Amino acid sequence: MPKQNWTKKELLSRPVKHIDITAFDARPVIDSYRDMAYSSRTLAQAADIYSMMLKDKECAVILTLAGSLISAGLKDAIITLIENNCIDAIVSTGANIVDQDFFEGLGFKHYIAPGSPEAPPVDDMTLRNMMIDRIYDTYINEDDLRACDHATYEIFNAFAPGAYSSREFVEAMGAYLASNPKFAKNASIVKTCYQKRVPIFVPAFSDCSAGFGIVLQQTEAIETGKGQVAIDSGKDFRELTDIKLACKDTGLLMLGGGVPKNFAQDIVVAAELLNERKGGKARGDIGMHKYAIQMTVADSRDGALSGSTLREACSWGKVDVVHEQMVFGELSALFPLLASDAYHRKAWKSRKGFKFADLYEKGDGMPTFSAGKKKVGAR
Repeated sequence: MPKQNWTKKELLSRPVKHIDITAFDARPVIDSYRDMAYSSRTLAQAADIYSMMLKDKECAVILTLAGSLISAGLKDAIITLIENNCIDAIVSTGANIVDQDFFEGLGFKHYIAPGSPEAPPVDDMTLRNMMIDRIYDTYINEDDLRACDHATYEIFNAFAPGAYSSREFVEAMGAYLASNPKFAKNASIVKTCYQKRVPIFVPAFSDCSAGFGIVLQQTEAIETGKGQVAIDSGKDFRELTDIKLACKDTGLLMLGGGVPKNFAQDIVVAAELLNERKGGKARGDIGMHKYAIQMTVADSRDGALSGSTLREACSWGKVDVVHEQMVFGELSALFPLLASDAYHRKAWKSRKGFKFADLYEKGDGMPTFSAGKKKVGAR
């Protein structure tokens, strides 16, 4: 029988641990998978394509993130790829970047739920009353999330009034973490990307703790007569398209689907429209994404984008079909194998990062965070 009368401290006692892809060599597994079938073979083919991306020094790699990936324990794997110039830009849901990664950058944790989601020892209404949020088999302390919400408010409130891209807001979040020694030991994708000059775009930026921070900032601004800050989604799209214009060849490594997948694919079409505006061809002058991998559990039969195949994207002029691979499987089990394989094959050794964040001039309204300033919501 499951334990009765769990305390909040007991339920939040086992932190999720992030997998270290440098600690094991997945190459023998991937090599074996090439001669198997189903998801094992498609994963091996995807690993080969990712290695091809990394060997192609003229190709920029765009990572997309959808689903609850950081809370699942994939943060360190992604950081390792960023640190070794295996990723040049990121397009993500807000949950992964803000509620999960920035959240952990502040020193907070995700926790392993006892039992199983099919037979949980604590019902969800009890969790609600205890201020514990559940993501399938993972718990989050809602009190910590509220502190994260307030930290985003503090960052946004330091901006001059105006409209900014999500990239600019996330850049400031990285500076916020990097500027204070208190956060130095906390691993974070946001902080690492800030230091490596890898831009992060969150096209649905309000759909996370950042949205709560914007609501708090705008409400206070209205009440006090100060200027408001806002998200400029058009600027997001234009800035991401600048990457395609700056780099002829691009490759996609897509974890999950959703808005990040479509946003990253659409920059080909946006670049074509800008090229046509200057007298170029409507289709043909701008190269489709040269390489593409998608790992997903979504089904293609309902017509939704998350499960749509990469070959379907070719009909839209977004993805070439020479080097593309769909991998249907659960990300927390499959992605570490692909990432470890890429790390140990070392194609990144001769690769330099594109540092696309330096494409953009820092706006006058962006804040500067310095060491020693009090940080809200941090441990």
